[in-house]
Amino acid sequence: MTTHGRGPIETATAELVAWVTSAAGEPVPVGPPRACDDADGLTLWPLELRPARQTRSSGAVREPYRFTVRHLLCVTGPAGLPRLDRVLTAATSDGSYPVVLEAGDPPLWAAFGTAPRPALLIDVAAQVDHPTPAAPPVLQPLRLRQLDVRSLSGRVVGPQEQPLAAMRVELPGTGSATRTDTEGRFLIVGVPHDPEHPSPVRLRLTGRGLVLTADVDPAEDDIVIVCAPPTH
Repeated sequence: MTTHGRGPIETATAELVAWVTSAAGEPVPVGPPRACDDADGLTLWPLELRPARQTRSSGAVREPYRFTVRHLLCVTGPAGLPRLDRVLTAATSDGSYPVVLEAGDPPLWAAFGTAPRPALLIDVAAQVDHPTPAAPPVLQPLRLRQLDVRSLSGRVVGPQEQPLAAMRVELPGTGSATRTDTEGRFLIVGVPHDPEHPSPVRLRLTGRGLVLTADVDPAEDDIVIVCAPPTH
């Protein structure tokens, strides 16, 4: 959360100042609590940062880092009481900002060197945004083309050209699979084919105690895959 170059803490405080000023009906300065004889009204001070629940990032885009800025709003004289009343009424009516009635701890006021007085703690959500990586420029016109599909047919054999039946032949990553018939023949349809950039097709074969892969030439009309028996 950033506005006009301000950081998330400064932005959260500025937004709360605008809301408190509107609710109180008088300008509210930002500063630590002061002695009641120094001023007569309200003061607002960012007191602490509190962690918030984070959202898990996924992919290249990082989720913002979320936290809460807790502010101390206190009176600085008798005139501040009705203004604090108006702020408390506005906060509990519209729910814009959660308020906490736990600002009466004596050590807190001793740290500021002032006497205890009526005050509110107001939480403002804030976040640190991470820049999204820029996409690389497209240097050439986008070209769309549809790949052809073709069928692969062939035989799976063992030594001495012995047909191997019931062998599972699959195209990994596509779900296309079949089994060889009694003559060791197989047919796989729907195999992607790029005529401009032809490349071997990898098949995976399992059965008869064998698990192996074979790179075949899709241009061959009758592919022959020779499976050697397993060695012990």
